[in-house]
Amino acid sequence: MELVLLLIGLFFNLTIGIIVLSSNHTRLENRFVALSALSLLIWEVSNFLADQTSRLTLFWNRATFIGPIFILLFAELFILYLSGKKISKKSVLLLFGFSFIAAGISLSPFMITGVEAIKVGRVISGYNPINGPAYFAVIAWTLYLIVRLIVRITLARKLAFGKLKSQLNVIVIGAIAAVLISLLTNLVIPNITNNTSTTEFAPFASIIFMGSLALAIVQHGLFDIRLIIARTLGYIFSLVTLGAAFVVVAYLLTGTIWAQANLSSLRWIYAVLAVVLAIGFPPLKKFFDKVTNKVFYRDAYDVQAFLDNFNKIIVSTFELNKLLNNILELVGSNLKPTYCLFGLKEDDYTPRKIVGTMNSPDFKEEDISYVRSMTPKMHQKIIVADMLEPEYSLFQKKLQQIDVSVIARMTTSVETEGIGYLVLGPRKSGNAYSSQDVRALEIIANELVVAIQNALHTEEIESFNVTLQEKVKEATRRLRKSNEKLRELDEAKDDFVSMASHQLRTPLTSVKGNISLVLDGDAGQISDLQRQLLQQAFASSQRMVFLIADLLNVSRLKTGKFVIDRAPVDLAAVIEEEVGQLMDTAGSRNLTLAYNKPEHITSLMLDDNKTRQVIMNFVDNAIYYTPSGGKIDVQLTETPYAVECRVVDNGIGVPKSEEHHLFTKFYRAANARKARPDGTGLGLFMAKKVIVSEGGALIFKSQEGKGSTFGFSFPKSSLSVENFPKNKVPPKKNEKVPA
Repeated sequence: MELVLLLIGLFFNLTIGIIVLSSNHTRLENRFVALSALSLLIWEVSNFLADQTSRLTLFWNRATFIGPIFILLFAELFILYLSGKKISKKSVLLLFGFSFIAAGISLSPFMITGVEAIKVGRVISGYNPINGPAYFAVIAWTLYLIVRLIVRITLARKLAFGKLKSQLNVIVIGAIAAVLISLLTNLVIPNITNNTSTTEFAPFASIIFMGSLALAIVQHGLFDIRLIIARTLGYIFSLVTLGAAFVVVAYLLTGTIWAQANLSSLRWIYAVLAVVLAIGFPPLKKFFDKVTNKVFYRDAYDVQAFLDNFNKIIVSTFELNKLLNNILELVGSNLKPTYCLFGLKEDDYTPRKIVGTMNSPDFKEEDISYVRSMTPKMHQKIIVADMLEPEYSLFQKKLQQIDVSVIARMTTSVETEGIGYLVLGPRKSGNAYSSQDVRALEIIANELVVAIQNALHTEEIESFNVTLQEKVKEATRRLRKSNEKLRELDEAKDDFVSMASHQLRTPLTSVKGNISLVLDGDAGQISDLQRQLLQQAFASSQRMVFLIADLLNVSRLKTGKFVIDRAPVDLAAVIEEEVGQLMDTAGSRNLTLAYNKPEHITSLMLDDNKTRQVIMNFVDNAIYYTPSGGKIDVQLTETPYAVECRVVDNGIGVPKSEEHHLFTKFYRAANARKARPDGTGLGLFMAKKVIVSEGGALIFKSQEGKGSTFGFSFPKSSLSVENFPKNKVPPKKNEKVPA
């Protein structure tokens, strides 16, 4: 009987220890369970061998005190790590130090000095140890460890929530029962009765403790070892069934049908039976796998089908709410949580969004903030509350309080918060989430990042398009209204410029003519000072006349009344006259103005007044934008193909970055505005309009700080008097020419 109990206890402890350690050998909780199972094995073997007659009987009697010390030590550490309670390294070292000292004392003569045989008649039924001086010290240390374990379990149960509390309740009941049985059978009864025969019931204590642990594993999901247990039982049941079938069939065949068969025939019968049973093993194994799955995997689902359906959803769905709800429905139907929801983080365009089932709890804002602050510190994408390390015990308790079992983080980096979370409550069945569930959630969490970002971008673009269309409509409406006002203002401005220019031109012509008469001496002799002052007044009135002419031409361009009055023009004489009018102005600024009139230049069909205005503008600009002491050279040349005029100066030039704006209306270069603040920016604009309308081309070249060249070129093939189309009458006055 004692041997049977020992074998049962050894098998039970060894099985649980191996299964727990193989499920995850890196976690301390698993290691402590395996070490506790090993200590139980040592204790059971020591108890059994202590009553056996041999030369080592005394040794095994002493060794019986080692097992309980380390069983209690590893059980306490297991409870500490399971509940998330931290313990200092110093405390752990002290516990191990005193325990090893106690174990050493137990093996010494100071613990048990000897043994005396217990005889029933002439038969030795066991041995009673003779206690030494250190006996009660070791017993005291063992009792101290028992008290520590009870205190640890009590505190852990008070602080535990949900599933952890259920696990501890089962373990507590088993641990208390095991401790009581051990104390009674190994300490109390032997010391009272002076009879160690009750120690043979020691395996009962280990079976009860490991049984409670097994119940916590299977029923409450203490460790994720259900797959190992289920597959192990599947193999055991399959092998037992096949073995029994082999025995029964072999007995029936050899005992009845072929009872007289010889040895050779029996070998053939056994060989055929073995082949048949080998063929029948796979379907039988599959059957028992299904049976064990129903027991251990009530929440089982086809992971590949789950992932395939998930991929179909994210590929075919682009609308955000529909995408989230479809995925929640898929997760709910496969993993079967009490609730599941998505929490998407707020950004610059959208507020925080929570999409979930009706059973989800109402989370407080402080709870949400706390969880969001903690998740980037976890450095893992799938956070399972029941699997958190002891260093995150406070976070684990918070998750258990708010009924959160799993948080799947949707992020590309574990160090950042990401775009949001997939939150799952406890399973409806009460089972824990397995490593298979964690792997499946990690796969979909990675793909959800891209899918949700695409849906958010699509939603953002659609929202932006709607907003943009409304803004464009509003802006277009305001722009039309503004354009109408601008058009009205522009028309009023054109009317005013046209009216003012006409009104100013008449008195200015009179002023200019009278000043010219006085300068010519028609009003009598004038002094040199008077002449100088009158010449300045004449030049100013001349510039005013040109300005008014430019304004009138701009107004005519707007109204479509700008015309080119063509007539034969001698450019050499025209340039000479215009340069002559500006000689005094150039001299007053200490500038050299030179013009070498060519002897013969082909006459061209041009607008005399407008061409004079262009020449005057080029020379006048050269005078005002050339520093004192500079030189201005006016050149008129003729080639076989064209007549060209250039006004070359060594003045301030035009900045390279502003050249492309130079001939636009009202534009003036920055250095030109400093040199001549009163300019209008119309001269070059009108010069270009006149030259192009006459059929010519502008000439322009400049280098800032070194001077400029302004001019024009007219083709002789189309504008000379001889080549001008005979069937084309020169435009009459008021005849419109496209600008």
